[in-house]
Amino acid sequence: MKRVLITGASSGIGLRLALDYAADGWQVVACGRNRDKLGQALAGTGCELCLFDVRDREQARQALGELAPLDLVILNAGSCEYVDDAAAFDAALFARVIDANLIGAANCLAPLLPRMSAGSRLALVSSSVTLLPLTRAEAYGASKAGLDYLARSLAIDLAPRRIAVSLIRPGFVDTPLTRKNDFPMPGRVPVAEASLAIRRGLARGRAEIGFPSGFIWVLRLLSWLPRGLWARLAPTATRKQS
Repeated sequence: MKRVLITGASSGIGLRLALDYAADGWQVVACGRNRDKLGQALAGTGCELCLFDVRDREQARQALGELAPLDLVILNAGSCEYVDDAAAFDAALFARVIDANLIGAANCLAPLLPRMSAGSRLALVSSSVTLLPLTRAEAYGASKAGLDYLARSLAIDLAPRRIAVSLIRPGFVDTPLTRKNDFPMPGRVPVAEASLAIRRGLARGRAEIGFPSGFIWVLRLLSWLPRGLWARLAPTATRKQS
């Protein structure tokens, strides 16, 4: 039986991936920091629960360091906070987001990579936000851009060990996290659709998985605009709804 480990499995994309992989017959190691929330979400699924906070390096080492070998690792845990006033830059907010999204992935990689053998796959969940700079997204975008570079570098350095690396770039997905957003979210997809796109992409061995395709292509086209023109257009993209 194949084994997959998923961080951030208490809700949203991570939860749906855990449910779907379990339904497909995988042995799922579902990771989260809240025992009650994780246990309630996955009750009766047969998933193995792994409790720790990705932001805590020692917790991650203790929780992940003795696991049985894994065929697939999906580092999905993360958070999002927006910078509402760049002129009054909130360094603490920036650090929180970087810590959760980027350093959290590093804290997991250290104990997990030794548990991965030739033929296994590592997937890092980034975001389509890295395709185009958006207003208020300084912290979130920077953290995800770091994951992009990390994934691409790891793909080179892990190739001799035959560990494949996939970079996952979702657009807007209907999750508890995105429901807090106060701006329009074009192309938002149900979490079941996101899970299917990710699982299909990983099964096909894709190095990069972006969805929904139409939304991703729009972002790519906009990214080709002159920087000055996009700087004038960007403030409307995530304008708060009144």
